[in-house]
Amino acid sequence: MASRRTRRMLMMINWILQETLLKESVNPSWRLSLPHVLTGVISSFLFGYHLGVVNEPLESISLDLGFSGNSLAEGLVVSTCLGGAFLGSIVSGSIVDAVGRRRGFQLSALPMIIGAFLSARTESLEGMLLGRFLVGTGMGVGPSVASLYVTEVSPSFVRGTYGSFIQIATCLGLMSSLLIGIPAKEIAGWWRVCFWVSAIPAAILALAMEFCAESPQWLHKKGRSAEAEAEFEKLLGGLHVKSAMADLSKSDRVDEPDTVKFSELFYGRHFRVVLIGSALYAFQQLSGINAVFYFSSTVLKSAGVPSDKGNICVGIVNLSGSIIAMTLMDKLGRKLLLLGSFFGMAVAMCIQASASSFSASGASPYLSVGGMLLFVLMFALGAGPVPGLLLPEILPNRLRAKAMSFCLAVHWVVNFFIGLLFLRLLEQLGSRTLYSIFACFCLTGFVFVKKNVVETKGKSLQEIEISFLPQVPPV
Repeated sequence: MASRRTRRMLMMINWILQETLLKESVNPSWRLSLPHVLTGVISSFLFGYHLGVVNEPLESISLDLGFSGNSLAEGLVVSTCLGGAFLGSIVSGSIVDAVGRRRGFQLSALPMIIGAFLSARTESLEGMLLGRFLVGTGMGVGPSVASLYVTEVSPSFVRGTYGSFIQIATCLGLMSSLLIGIPAKEIAGWWRVCFWVSAIPAAILALAMEFCAESPQWLHKKGRSAEAEAEFEKLLGGLHVKSAMADLSKSDRVDEPDTVKFSELFYGRHFRVVLIGSALYAFQQLSGINAVFYFSSTVLKSAGVPSDKGNICVGIVNLSGSIIAMTLMDKLGRKLLLLGSFFGMAVAMCIQASASSFSASGASPYLSVGGMLLFVLMFALGAGPVPGLLLPEILPNRLRAKAMSFCLAVHWVVNFFIGLLFLRLLEQLGSRTLYSIFACFCLTGFVFVKKNVVETKGKSLQEIEISFLPQVPPV
């Protein structure tokens, strides 16, 4: 009887070991790629930090540099980085295709360090604008490289989770800039510290990238297959190198020659994926997210919440939504999160429009706050993190970098025009009509996602690429 029990126990142990080995053979360890991903998203932290770094200290900056009361100059300090970001996004594809993802990160960190030093040490408006422009060029390159790198080094079963780190890092950067900027109104010259501080993570990014893996997809594309195998071993473990290289070879057999022109993005089979990516970034901005952030302090003040605490409150909601998205990305999938996000944002904008209609009511400020926080939460659940993850997934390897740079350029152009026209439209149309227009854009985004976006959850990049190939009819 004892020997029978022993045999059963040994059989059970053997079964458990086989199941464990099977799981390891199916999915590589996520721990191997995690340090590389965390290093890469430092660029997203910097992106968020520089978006918000001038919000709190702007009044002190204008006083110290002698342009207080000049609304045009203040607007330039805020928006000059957008011009640099547009330029950076245009050239980012060519840069990372030429020098690789690691060097792309380092090149994006360099103007951020130089620009931060210039902004921190300047005694004139011109010096501040030059520093902000240089920082903007790094901001334009950084998001493109981060999306590419995280997508290409992540195992497929956690790619959605790792992709959410980009949005989380951006939120943390934005919140950090707001927190660090709080003493600027009390301590003379504190705004210079805000810029000095930003050079630290940029320097860490540039140095740490020396020890990170290069994208195996980029190496293979350049004909450096032996190096690609070595990087796959770092990222996935030795057991998964052969299958990963076999996947890359499959895409080779269906791909065209390596040279890519920008004109190729607008015709043939590539046009569809570029249209999807550009439209997602456009709808992301046309949803009204910047308008909500612009009015967040005013709306919260109407409910009796101070602006500094209100900004932190919005940041916490944004961060919470991003963390929830991280846990759901590889369970529910990208498409479902996008659908829920755009629909939820439309509902939130309708609440905002309703609050504007009942402005005389005592409940109106609280309705506005509720609608605003719901909008930020729904944005963070899908429309915020998903486009930056989905686009590198659906783009073919040979044109992934250039197509990303084009789609991000669309993002910055739409962002610029919304910032340019928003106040004028608000004056002419009123908040109720404007919020209603944003709600319509959200619903249009919902319909577009429903009809055009494919689910990529759990698929390798090569499987996704092959699925977009035109079906050849049987002979």
